[in-house]
Amino acid sequence: MKLVYKLLSRRISAWQWAGFFLANLLGTCIVLGSVQFYHDVAPLFRSGDSFMKPGYMVVAKHVSALRTLGGADTGFSPDEVDELRRQPFARSVGEFTPAGFEVYASVAAGPGGPAFGTEMFFEALPDAYVDVDLSHWRYEPGSGEVPVVVPRNYLNLYNFGFARSRGLPTLSEGMISLVGINLVLRGPGGTMRLRGRITGFSDRLNTILVPQTFMDEANARLAPDASKRPSRLIVEVKNPADARIARFLHDRGYDTEADGDAAGKATYFLRLTTGLVMGVGVVICLLAFYVLLLSVFILLQKHTEKLDTLLLLGYTPAQAARPFHTLCIGLNTATLLLATGMAAWLRTRYLPAFGELYPAYEAGPVWPALATALGLYLLTAALHYACVSRKVAAVWHMHRTRPAARRATRRRQQP
Repeated sequence: MKLVYKLLSRRISAWQWAGFFLANLLGTCIVLGSVQFYHDVAPLFRSGDSFMKPGYMVVAKHVSALRTLGGADTGFSPDEVDELRRQPFARSVGEFTPAGFEVYASVAAGPGGPAFGTEMFFEALPDAYVDVDLSHWRYEPGSGEVPVVVPRNYLNLYNFGFARSRGLPTLSEGMISLVGINLVLRGPGGTMRLRGRITGFSDRLNTILVPQTFMDEANARLAPDASKRPSRLIVEVKNPADARIARFLHDRGYDTEADGDAAGKATYFLRLTTGLVMGVGVVICLLAFYVLLLSVFILLQKHTEKLDTLLLLGYTPAQAARPFHTLCIGLNTATLLLATGMAAWLRTRYLPAFGELYPAYEAGPVWPALATALGLYLLTAALHYACVSRKVAAVWHMHRTRPAARRATRRRQQP
């Protein structure tokens, strides 16, 4: 086979192969770099909130003087919830479950130290809309402890307002997560005493969340006759920048919490930009594939007589096509390895900047980019193999049909 390789490797244009290699390398680098960059930068758009996913918005009815004086209910009826679910921009709709009982929370400064407390409220969301480690977001009936998520601005108000004016110590997020909260719940059905444990902080929602299982149990026990209509809804939207969202909310008199969907819009535009960049990379890869395929076909055309001779000598079409397969696979393998290395080097350049921007930043996974690289490699290798095999098979078919055609020609020429 060495002689075959030497025979078929002649008349190869280095400029054609170099053009394919550079174009394919550029396209592959763009695709892999954009995939990895998206997975690395996406956490920056979600890091501001410790528990709620982007692409969600909180909807409530507008509170006006006329509605207040008229005593109108600010809750959503089942028909209104179903109407929102049927909107084309809504992927799913969840309901905030309000507490029908009073909540009093107190915290002791230490053994024998002063204790301070406040009246507060609870709401609950289905677990599907809560983005925390669910192993820490569970309530076991009878355990006497409930996980709680509070707004981050509550802690800021305490540290920079209440604590400073009263001479109390300031608390960090890590410290307050270790502090137990004494909870007293009172309703028409009785009283419950248990401890609360803060498991997360929110920048978007001005509410205090508890697990849905706990809220259902507490409402059934303490306030069985309380209204079950939700006062707020959480909506998962397909496109946060959809103009139909603002039009629907305006027509129905609904409000959204300020900047509630900012992260969702940013993530959507990030996804859109990444898709456009990836599209450019894919187009370049397709053009490079076409250049290589055209070069191989030209090379096969130049070596048609040599292939015909090899087939006459007894070589199979697979053996005759093997040098061209090796050439294509070798170029694709070199492109894959070099493009992966360049994408990894580019990642080492921007990750430190992300770490400086957000100290608690954690880089995204690398397997999506590796899977994309492997998929591109297998796809191009399979297409090249199929096209070259088909071209060589056509030469073999012509070689087999040529003697029969000659014999038929001789028979026609005989008198």
